Amino acid sequence: MTDEIDEEDYAALAAFRLELRRFLHFSETAAREASLTPQQHQALLAIRAAGDEGMLVGDLAEHLLLKPHSTSELVNRLAEHDLVTRHATTDDRRQVRIMLSGRARDILTSLSDSHRAELRRLRPLLLRLLDAL
Repeated sequence: MTDEIDEEDYAALAAFRLELRRFLHFSETAAREASLTPQQHQALLAIRAAGDEGMLVGDLAEHLLLKPHSTSELVNRLAEHDLVTRHATTDDRRQVRIMLSGRARDILTSLSDSHRAELRRLRPLLLRLLDAL
């Protein structure tokens, strides 16, 4: 059995959700100002987080919670904007590894700097809200 949810819990949950939405709005706005869609930004971030070896299209689809076909279309648009390169894997040429271009790395560095600063600004508030729960 769980603890009963009281009015303070509802208020904390609502405030926490509001702050998450504000951060998402900040992130979406920053991506658009960098001439990216929020989904493109998320894709670039996932590819960068995978390391220097890049990421397979199927793994990117799983990370973005998309179907492989939709992810392939997203990768096509990223490639058209010189943000990623595709490389067939050596053991299975049907598999494609996606790597960031230098241009994408520069854009992502700028976006990540601003996101990290925003999260650092929000940290005390989010921690207080989590503690309230």
